[in-house]
Formats: sequence, C-alpha cells, structure tokens
Amino acid sequence: MTSTEKENAMEVVASAPGKVLIAGGYLVLERPNAGLVLSTTARFYTVVRPLRDGIAPDSWAWVWTDVKVTSPQLSREATYKLSLKKSTLQLTSAREFANPFVEQAIQFSTAAAKATITDKERKDALDKLLLQGLDITILGCNDFYSYRKQIEARGLPLTSEVLLSLPPFSSITFNSEVANGTMTGEKCKPEVAKTGLGSSAAMTTSVVVALLHYLRAVNLSGLGQSSSDSAAGRDLDLVHAIAQSAHCIAQGKIGSGFDVSAAVYGSQRYTRFSPYILSSTQVTDGTCLLDVVSDIVTQRWDHEKTQFSLPPLMTLLLGEPGTGGSSTPSMVGSVKRWQKSDPQKSKDTWIKLGIANSVLENQLRNLNKLSEDHWETYESMVRSCSHIACRKWTEVATDQHQELIVGSLLAARDAFLEIRCHMREMGVATGVPIEPESQTQLLDSTMNMEGVLLAGVPGAGGFDAIFSVTLGDSSEAVANAWSSAGVLPLLVREDCRGVLLEDGDPRTREVSAAVSSIQIN
Repeated sequence: MTSTEKENAMEVVASAPGKVLIAGGYLVLERPNAGLVLSTTARFYTVVRPLRDGIAPDSWAWVWTDVKVTSPQLSREATYKLSLKKSTLQLTSAREFANPFVEQAIQFSTAAAKATITDKERKDALDKLLLQGLDITILGCNDFYSYRKQIEARGLPLTSEVLLSLPPFSSITFNSEVANGTMTGEKCKPEVAKTGLGSSAAMTTSVVVALLHYLRAVNLSGLGQSSSDSAAGRDLDLVHAIAQSAHCIAQGKIGSGFDVSAAVYGSQRYTRFSPYILSSTQVTDGTCLLDVVSDIVTQRWDHEKTQFSLPPLMTLLLGEPGTGGSSTPSMVGSVKRWQKSDPQKSKDTWIKLGIANSVLENQLRNLNKLSEDHWETYESMVRSCSHIACRKWTEVATDQHQELIVGSLLAARDAFLEIRCHMREMGVATGVPIEPESQTQLLDSTMNMEGVLLAGVPGAGGFDAIFSVTLGDSSEAVANAWSSAGVLPLLVREDCRGVLLEDGDPRTREVSAAVSSIQIN
C-alpha cells in the first residue's frame, strides 16, 4: 500500500445535503400527512481522521480517548474526552466553542458502533480506532449562510455572480452588524444569518454518516449502486435512525424529521415517523446511552419515503428577500394553538391543503412519466412554455401528447396557487405571517413571469426565503428580476441525492477558473 493509499484508508469524508420543503408545511408534522422535500446542492461535509498515528503501549488501561472538532468557517475548535465504556463526551475546552448537534452526533454514532458491532475482530478494530482518537473537521457550503449584509455594505449588486465570487467554505465569523455602510467590528453569532436550508440536520447527518463509516459500523462504499433491501440500504436506515435521534436530542424536541430524512435519502415524498419510536431518548433517569441506542436501532421505524424529484428541464431557484428571519418553532406553536382553539376550521383547512398537495404531487409525477414516455415532445413543450407566460401555454399545444403535458403543467400550477391560498388563510387565522404580504406581492409577480411554474415560501413560510420552479432556461430571467427587486438569488439548486462518500477533503478541489477573485471578508 502506498503512503497516499494508507492516508486515504485512515480518512473518511462524507457529506449530506440541505433541503427545501416545497409542499406540506405544517401538515408534515402529523401522520399520515406527507410533505414534498427536495434535497439540494448545498452540502455539509465531515472529515474524520485519527488524532494519533498509533496506539500507546499503556492504552489497554485507558477509559477515555480524545476527540477534537474543528469548524474552520467559525474559527472554532472544541476538544473532548470520550468515555470508551459509555460513549459520552466531556468537554475540555470553552463551552462557547461547542455545538450540541455535533456532540450528540458523536455520542450516538460511537454508541451505535458499539451496539451493532458484535464479532471480536471488528470490535478489536473499533477499539483501536477509538484509542487513536477522533479528529473531526466540519465544513458547510456557502449556500447555508447569508452574506447579504456584507454584500450590501460594500455596495456590490445582489446577484448570484457576487455570491459565486466568494471562495468555497468562506468564513462566517464576520457576520457583524453593519452601520452606516461599514462593519462595526462586533462579531455576532453566525446562527442569525442562515438561509433556511436545514443546516443543523445536514450537519448532524454528515457527522453521523462519516463516523459510522469510519468506525466500520456501516459500509456505504457502494452507495447508489444497490437496491433498498441491500446491505447498503440497511446501513442507510441505521444512519437515518442515529441522525434523527441525535438531531432530536440536540434540538430538545421530536420534530417531523423531514430535514434529516432528506439529508440521508435525498429528494422524496415524506411521512413522519411516530414520536414514540424515540421515547427512550427522552428518559432522563440516567439510562445508559448504549441501552438507548440499542432500543432505537431495534425499533421498527414507520416513516414513509418514496422517490420524488422535479421533472426534467425544471430548475429550483431560491432567493433571500432580506426582510428578516422567522422563528419556525414559534410559528408552529401558534398553528398548534389555533388547531386546539378552532378544531373544525383547522381540520377543514388541513383537508383542503392535503388535497391540493396531493394534486401537485400527482401532476409533477405525471410530468416525470410523460418525459419518460414522450421525451422529444416533452422537451419541445417545456422549452416552448419557458419563453411565454402561462396564459399562452395552451396555444402551443397542437396534438394530444402536447395537450397532456400542458394540462399537467397548468394543473400543477393551479394546485400550488390553491396551496398558497390556504396557507395565507391559515396565517390570518393564527396571526402568523406564513406568507407575508410583501412575499405575496413578490411571488405573484414571479409567477406571472414567462416560464415560471411555481413560486412560494418553503416549509413553514415566513421571511426566511422564497423559491421558484422554472421551465427550461428561464431561471436566469427570474434571478435578474429578483435582484432588481432587492432579493438575493442563491446558487443552490436541486440535487436529488442524499448522503455521499467523498473522494477527499472538499477544500482541496480545484476551483473553477470562472470564479473571480472578489472576496468579501
């Protein structure tokens, strides 16, 4: 084995994507309602290496090993002692450098490795890996974070080209307050400047998959080449169970889990798992973590996921309006209180939303099928519709197959307009800005543009972001219109894949010559 091969064998790099929930906001919190969630090109990467090259002669007597977690974009490094018996962490650096999602991901992953690896040879290999210590580096794509204030402070245009000029994995420790067009120098928490792509779920999942693969608890080397009932499929299910558990513990509640599921499996139609599955994680009587994890991995997870993605020649585009963020937990709480105070009205709205969501899903699936069966006709119609407003789409359909394609496009559009209508009604009833008036005006004008199929607020809504689904090459015109309206078009697009094993540290990849030298720092 060459030195390079040896080095690669001792390093694992894994990634997990961010998400956009295009339909099913609020409904997805309750079974059996489904949500349509798209995974994206925005990814979190985790690099796992040994801290030490070898094992000290006296390591047989150790009860703790060392863990170092580095977040270069935050200029932070946290160090821990990991109990070899209990898989629990003790922080040995400043608490301000720690991240609860990362901590839980490490604890649950190491406990899962101990719980699932039973034969002696593999257990000995696991013990050796842990005794060498864990050196963990975490990197998030720029798409997860907002650089809007820095762009505005320098008088640069709000365009995707300016975002593209940023070096990959740019520092986010300079999310400072902007006063009078200059930086004050007072750094604030990076958490306040996110774009709503599910960074905590993607980060947690990337740490879990990297550690489980590094510790040989799963083998995802053949990922993407196997069926759902294969060993790789079962390994993915283990990654999902551990990532969901760690994420729920870190955030202090059992959520719907669509963000973690998308991070693991990719774009999908998702129905949540029953909360009782994670009941053992809520016990605070000192139950051993290994027992908790053993219970979790033996549970029959009842979440439902079916393959789903946008039809061909459709582009997901996201924009940052810059009108301030929204608190999803607070909005969800208001909606739940409304459900209790007005059960009949909320039930009626829920039913109508569920029907409209199903129609949207069915029409998008129908378009996928039409593209498979009649590709040339499908391609021709989508490209024709991308250059005209929706009211003229029927004019370009001259035969039966063309009419079916246009009919599905218009039906999907009508269903989405109905979804937006009911979401606004729910916002009025709850006093929550699910689709704020400023967003409504922007979305209406976007949907009236040539080649735009959908435009809405993702997930729980609010002021965080907007999205559109465009036909053909019309996304550039939408991005330009958004820029003119003060909306920053993001670089993120749909990528239907879930977790991936990477070739190496993503920072070592060659940067495209098209990326300019402009830097914002």
